[in-house]
Amino acid sequence: MTAPPEGQPRESLRQRLQRLYLLTHELTQALFAQRELLAQRQIELPEAPLQALERLSYDLLALSQRAVDSTVELQQLRELARTAQIINSKLSLDQVLDDVIDTVVTLTGAERGFIMLQDAQSKRFVIGVARKIEQSDLEAEEMRFSRTVLEQVIQNGEPILTTNAQDDPRFASSESVFDLRLRSLLCVPLKLKDRVIGAIYVDNRACEAVFTQQEQRLVSAFANQAAIAIENARLFESVRAALAEATAIRDFMDNVFDSIASGVMAADQNDVVMLINNAAARILDLDRQYAQGKSLWAILPTFYEGFQQLVAEVRTRNIQRTVEVEPVLARRGQVNLNLRLSPFRDEAQTTQGVAIVLEDLTTLKQQQATLSAVRRYLPTADNLQAIDALELGGVEREISILFCDVRGFTAFSEQLPPEALMLVINQYLAVSSSAIEAFGGIVDKFIGDAAVGLFNTQFNPMDNHALQAVRAALKLLDGVRALHKTLPLDQCLEYGVGVHTGLAVLGNVGSPRRKGFTAIGESVQVAKYLQELAPSGEVIISAETYALVAPYVQVEPAKPRHALAPHKTPPTAFRVLAIRA
Repeated sequence: MTAPPEGQPRESLRQRLQRLYLLTHELTQALFAQRELLAQRQIELPEAPLQALERLSYDLLALSQRAVDSTVELQQLRELARTAQIINSKLSLDQVLDDVIDTVVTLTGAERGFIMLQDAQSKRFVIGVARKIEQSDLEAEEMRFSRTVLEQVIQNGEPILTTNAQDDPRFASSESVFDLRLRSLLCVPLKLKDRVIGAIYVDNRACEAVFTQQEQRLVSAFANQAAIAIENARLFESVRAALAEATAIRDFMDNVFDSIASGVMAADQNDVVMLINNAAARILDLDRQYAQGKSLWAILPTFYEGFQQLVAEVRTRNIQRTVEVEPVLARRGQVNLNLRLSPFRDEAQTTQGVAIVLEDLTTLKQQQATLSAVRRYLPTADNLQAIDALELGGVEREISILFCDVRGFTAFSEQLPPEALMLVINQYLAVSSSAIEAFGGIVDKFIGDAAVGLFNTQFNPMDNHALQAVRAALKLLDGVRALHKTLPLDQCLEYGVGVHTGLAVLGNVGSPRRKGFTAIGESVQVAKYLQELAPSGEVIISAETYALVAPYVQVEPAKPRHALAPHKTPPTAFRVLAIRA
């Protein structure tokens, strides 16, 4: 056979065989025609050579068809090899399953495809992926398939192929085959080291003989590679899940570890620091990252000469020890620490080192020292009386009462979560308590968003208590205005303030286990009434208070709203405009 002229494409083997078939077929037909003409002239030619030539033409036709099938199969094998290479490079199980079933459905001409996998917990075989020829997921109503076929393949580990399941005697008793009207069906096992881990199931409910032995061989060969890729992806996901769980546990433990207010350290058998939390680093004035992995004696300050021997004793004798030390730190100076040393054991209760819990007592010691100093000088102080002389059991005296309340707080509180709400209200209460204390008053109590300040009690006696209470009220309003500059507009609330001067009973109330100092009596109710009368951002005072502060304040009458009780006349009240210079 001569080569094609230059510039023309070279023929494939299939094309050459088809051309030879056409030539021999045409030659055979021509020779048979000539033999018929000669027979009419009484010339007989032997028929055997012509029949042999005819068989040759049909052999060439069959050979060309097998060449076509081989070409298609080769293309399919190449596509499967390419897909196998791709899926073996992926670690997402969902991606692997989608790629495997999409490839099988495309190459076999299936209508639907399923991959069944064994569930790790239940050991049952469940659908891992279900796709249709458009490479999209099946709808819920399309998820039915023949479990009879699947169970046989999984149990026997052998593929099943049928060109028409409706007429196949193997499935004569299978209701699912007839209910689903299955025609072409192919199911091959997914094997991993002779262990069936699942199956690839494809079908076509409309056409017969869609799958042949060729498709069965292709899918079976591909299934071996797919099983490895699926198992690798499952192992990777299992490892990733275990890693995520371990990471979550580690993060949780780190958060717990760092949330402990006490300092915690752990050193191994060689006194190398294995763990140190933020509190320990802060107490010892250390860089936590630097301290991790360093020798205990390289990072700890000098406690006392025998401390190193104490650590060794705790580790070797499995005992606990508690000591108080007063080391000097570079930036903090002298500190007071309580150290609790315990053996650090593993799961087998074998001592692996020493755990040290540090409590910083520096502030407590300083407070105790201050308290001791105060107690030392209290007996000689001229302006304080003995506690027994304060008449905390109850005494009636004239006081000035400041009552303030945040306006609109109930509606405002419904808009914020509890944490944010407490943060906002505490800022307002801090302003009120600072103003009360700035003029010598004491905060009697906080009632939700309200505060009560007392002036001229046994604890803070003063001659000008009425004026101090009014000054504290105005300072409170100034403090609120200053606070508004730092808050969002929707968090800017206003106080209403009432001040009254009158007699009240002051002393401890409560039970033997818990007592509280407070004021009781009608004067407290009058102050509360004045507060309720006060518009937002204003101070209302009683006539009794005004009589004591008239030279120092500018006021205007305030219209009463209602009486304290049905049988009582509303008290005269004044709105404070300013403090006179």
